[in-house]
Amino acid sequence: MIEIFKNANYDFLGKKKIFIGLSWLLILAGLVSVFYRALDGKDHTSPFNLGVDFAGGTLATVKFKSAPNPSVLRQALEKQGIEGPKIIIQPVTDEIGQAPKNEILVRLPNLVQVERQQGQSETAAKALSDADIGKQKILAALATFNDASTQGKVDINTIGSDNLKSELIGKANLDPQSAEEAARAIIDYREITRSGLIADLSEVKNINGVPPQIGESLDKEFFAGFAAVKSAEAVSPQVGADLRNSAIVVTLVSCIAMLVFVAFRFKSWGFGIGAVIAVVHDVLVTLGIFSIMQWEINLTVVAALLTLVGYSMNDTIVIFDRVREMMKTKRREGLEKLANDALNQTLSRTIITSGLTFLTVCAMLVFGGEVLRSFSWCLFIGILIGTYSSMYIASPFMLWWENWRSKKRAEKVIGPSRATNSTSGSSDSLTTSSAGVTPEMLAAAGVSTSPRKLRRKGK
Repeated sequence: MIEIFKNANYDFLGKKKIFIGLSWLLILAGLVSVFYRALDGKDHTSPFNLGVDFAGGTLATVKFKSAPNPSVLRQALEKQGIEGPKIIIQPVTDEIGQAPKNEILVRLPNLVQVERQQGQSETAAKALSDADIGKQKILAALATFNDASTQGKVDINTIGSDNLKSELIGKANLDPQSAEEAARAIIDYREITRSGLIADLSEVKNINGVPPQIGESLDKEFFAGFAAVKSAEAVSPQVGADLRNSAIVVTLVSCIAMLVFVAFRFKSWGFGIGAVIAVVHDVLVTLGIFSIMQWEINLTVVAALLTLVGYSMNDTIVIFDRVREMMKTKRREGLEKLANDALNQTLSRTIITSGLTFLTVCAMLVFGGEVLRSFSWCLFIGILIGTYSSMYIASPFMLWWENWRSKKRAEKVIGPSRATNSTSGSSDSLTTSSAGVTPEMLAAAGVSTSPRKLRRKGK
């Protein structure tokens, strides 16, 4: 492997207290943000900016004939009884980060409460919610953008296929079969050829499958609206809560499973605890920053967090495995010295793997578009924090646990007073344990722990 740092000899663990303190500051800053946003007296449902996946509500893509004015649209939606601060309007970007022309993304809160406040019964409100209240509210707001001359006419950009068929039968005097064929041709042209929005009625008259005799009726009874809803999706609060709870359970179960695996693999709970504390640290810091910055948390962010859990765990295990290898040849050295050497020996590997992944995430952040924005930020922060935690969080906590276990083991064998001297560095028959390397760890590394052999090799 390429060696970026040859013969590295940095004292990483000598500065562990400084970096552990920094981690506490980051975690406390996130907790302050969480509690402040939860208790600031405003009607927050969560200290995080939860996406529609978790909070429930409506997410719609709206296309306009010309560049839209977000403030005017917001005012139109507020007139539908929706609170302005809960309306989120942002540009739409596609998979490669390019913004489709004249399209915006509108996110609305769950509107059952809005309908109830406007006089609807709870049953009726729930029924309307299932029928997508959000889309109805947006369509009502978009209607205000049309000219007064269109009053009473049918908007060909917002009507559905079945309703369009009925209107063609009633207003264009078409028979049912001809009306169905014409409606299907118009809808296909609108959705496929024109990407959801017909600019002018003259386009409709030239569509294959549309009878030419309905041209006059089109001009009198129909019009092409200024905007249309390309897509709309709604998630109920109950579904959002179930998704949120499932995400929490998945994260916790994955952490517990990795704790058990690492403890079994290294024959020591210290390694497992150090690795899992580092993972929990990464998740807490990342979520804290998301709370401070109010970036949206959706299912893609959960996927990113689980990716970071595995990424950080892998990086930590590489370091711990190097510690275990050195136990075979340097068992008389202290565990902290072995851990520090392992960090230096794996430094080039850490920089190369983390650096290449980080560059990829930077590209996603710049070119990934709005859809991948939160996902990219989560990976961006997580890779930095995960690499840092493998060095300054996992190893110190592993050392703390193993030193504590060594002291307890020595107390059982030689008494508390001698155990204190032993862990401080005095010579004793339990030299390997007092240095922080326990017999169980030596056994896991393939080194004999027989007292006779240890004494013979120590001469």
